[in-house]
Amino acid sequence: MTETWRYCGNQIKLWRTQAGVSREELGKEANYEYESVKSMEQGRRRPTVRLLQVADQMCGAQGKLAAAQEFLKPEPFPARSQEYMAAEAEAIALHSYAPLLIPGLLQTEDYARTLISQSCPPLDDETVEERVSARLRRQESLTRRATTVFGFVVYEAALRTLVGSAEVMRRQLKRLLEVGELRNVSIQVLPVGRCVGLALNGSFVLVETADRDHLAYIEGQKTSALYADADRVGDLTQSHGMIRMQALSIEESAEFIRKVAAEL
Repeated sequence: MTETWRYCGNQIKLWRTQAGVSREELGKEANYEYESVKSMEQGRRRPTVRLLQVADQMCGAQGKLAAAQEFLKPEPFPARSQEYMAAEAEAIALHSYAPLLIPGLLQTEDYARTLISQSCPPLDDETVEERVSARLRRQESLTRRATTVFGFVVYEAALRTLVGSAEVMRRQLKRLLEVGELRNVSIQVLPVGRCVGLALNGSFVLVETADRDHLAYIEGQKTSALYADADRVGDLTQSHGMIRMQALSIEESAEFIRKVAAEL
């Protein structure tokens, strides 16, 4: 993607120079600082639709620059997670454990936007909106694929970690209760203090495909891995089993979520 940014930015610079338009003039018209225009021209930042459209008009490119926006759309998911997203879309069973944050498939729009907009390094507005939209589109599988089993175990800390305002969290907890009523979805809470050795080791997802392949996905701050080897998947499957045994029942979990929401 960086090569595409660099090529597109160079085209903006060539057209701008040929038309005798300065960076300052282009930036002022497009409402960008000089350094922002420079970064986009040099490919260090993705050229925005607004800059392309303004540059096209100011430089007389007759649509040649504006057409580049089709090749510069923000990626709906980080590159490191795209392989997993493909597997998730075809899964016949998915079991997730999340210790600190609500899983993406269960997040409300406000909760997701708060997390994504606070990424580091910062994302531009277009990328934030595309990733929020993509996360919400993923959630359609919960109702569209009624025969796919979705199991979620959420550590108590994820329920109590304030993402956004208290109102955002109340709506998020209400969302958990609503989704938990679907016949193909189970949501369980692992209270603090239970299964400590495994509970704090991080999040992971177990996926079963239509071909009965078993995969395991682990994601960190800057890296992720999708495993297919039996040993790694088997170890994580055992860990998930231990965690699930220590978690509250579905009914107890729903009551626990209501209790946390009432305390906000």
